Amino acid sequence: MGINITLNDKYELKEGRAYMTAIQALVRIPLVQRWRDQEEGLNTGGFISGYRGSPLGHYDAELRKAAKYLKAENIHFEEGINEELGATAVWGTQQVNMYQGANVDGVFGI
Repeated sequence: MGINITLNDKYELKEGRAYMTAIQALVRIPLVQRWRDQEEGLNTGGFISGYRGSPLGHYDAELRKAAKYLKAENIHFEEGINEELGATAVWGTQQVNMYQGANVDGVFGI
């Protein structure tokens, strides 16, 4: 009677212990935010932007690897050309309440 552990636990488990690297934990944060929002009855989306070569090495690569998990939770990663454009893209997502056709209550951004 053993414990069933998979490599996907880091992005699939909502409770319990999951093993992951520090970068994978940073990828998990928006997933957990979305799960918490859903528990509170909020319909949110997530938007992450960054650029290759960022001081936070390999975050963008790990986000691409986890794309199916992010997409399933309405979280979008868009690479920025530089820091300023990445930050501007995230800022733009915070204006969702200005659009009549918005399909989420709000967007959390990283």
